Amino acid sequence: MNATINLEKHFPVLLNELISIISPLYGGTFIDCTFGAGGYSEKILEEISNNVIALDRDNSLKKIASNLQSKYKNRFKFYNMRFSNIDQIKIKNIKAIIFDLGYSLNQISNLSRGLSFKSTGKLDMRMGLNDFSCDEIISKMSQQNLSKIFKYFGDEKFAKPIAKKIVKLRENKKINTEDLVQIIESVKKNKKGKNNSTKIFQALRIFVNKEITELINGLIGAYNILPIGGVIAVVTFHSIEDKIVKFFFKEYSEVKNSSRYLPKSISTKRYFNLIRKKPIIPSSGEININPPSRSAKLRFAYKLENGCNFKKFVSNFNYLKDIENLNFDA
Repeated sequence: MNATINLEKHFPVLLNELISIISPLYGGTFIDCTFGAGGYSEKILEEISNNVIALDRDNSLKKIASNLQSKYKNRFKFYNMRFSNIDQIKIKNIKAIIFDLGYSLNQISNLSRGLSFKSTGKLDMRMGLNDFSCDEIISKMSQQNLSKIFKYFGDEKFAKPIAKKIVKLRENKKINTEDLVQIIESVKKNKKGKNNSTKIFQALRIFVNKEITELINGLIGAYNILPIGGVIAVVTFHSIEDKIVKFFFKEYSEVKNSSRYLPKSISTKRYFNLIRKKPIIPSSGEININPPSRSAKLRFAYKLENGCNFKKFVSNFNYLKDIENLNFDA
């Protein structure tokens, strides 16, 4: 996940576009699965007929949530929980479920959390409710498994030599954020473009927070609690996330025959109405105000039917979930 940030202020990405999709002017209950700095939630709550249930695994956001609770009273509730457990929410008549998979400014700018290559000190990267930190991965994970994480979650061409240098250096010292950045720079010193550390830090954040499993389970859970006619909207920031969301909507919005030799009446159901196949991307004006928004993509679909089992969806991305479940076998 990339950061939804500006140097001075947090901007909820594609806010106007998302609001136009979920239609809060007509009232209803909305679930903000990634509360963050509260930008989406507060905009929705401006209409007095709306209620918002906000989720976030990051416990440090309770203060922001408390301010909204005080302002909007019974129309806003916050739960410190992973959105993969969204099906525990027992609310009827949900109008829309929103996922913004970026990081907020207050999260990324807290250098002690180690989410950014600009951080200092101990490698952490935990977003909350985690089983382990990045420090444990760098200290214990085998060279082979580190290389897999960097390759599959960061699309890093130099995964093997970076993993090798990490294992070599940790024989003599505890590797911190600055050390990791120096290792990456030493391997990729002549490379241009994005910051050399971007892909490695992305890969580690995904692994530490099990973001692939979270997203897959979150999307399925959202479908399960959403009434027919409700909408799921997702803002992604890198290709893995977008690939998963695109498949989720596209695969179950098309009618397919189980065999070309069978009559059309045997066709499977459509579980989503996918009005727009291509994602919505930020305008040039938004990118000028908030440059990190340039990688954002917004996809959405309306629920048509109950009863989808999503077996193909899950099996299609099992290879990524398997990477997330690699052992600390150094």
